[in-house]
Amino acid sequence: MAWAAFDRKRGLAVLAACGTYGGMEARVKAGIWVSMALRLGDISGCPGAVLRRGDADSGGILCVLHGRDGLVVLTQVRDSEGRPAWMRGTGPAPVNQELADAYVERQVKRDPDLWVVEFETRDLKPPFEAILL
Repeated sequence: MAWAAFDRKRGLAVLAACGTYGGMEARVKAGIWVSMALRLGDISGCPGAVLRRGDADSGGILCVLHGRDGLVVLTQVRDSEGRPAWMRGTGPAPVNQELADAYVERQVKRDPDLWVVEFETRDLKPPFEAILL
């Protein structure tokens, strides 16, 4: 089942997917998730932009985080319990722009439906709630 909770303090509808129905997990469409992440970034002072639009319904998402120490590219994965999570695709340490761009380019070649979203952050942490593996 999918449900929407309205955060009156910020005036932002936050979408969340939870539970299962008939063995299938309900999921938020990629385009809606990206819009939510960009709004949360704006609210938290971490401006973001869409670098590449993917499939609005079921595209995967890469998040490029720019910080003082370099860049980190987060890629969507599932944890051991099947919950959505994020993994540092470029490794544990920040990388330079060239390495981040090369990683993104390789991933886009493998998955043409991929979204690429970029955020400016001080601490290389995403502006949205995320499980980091």
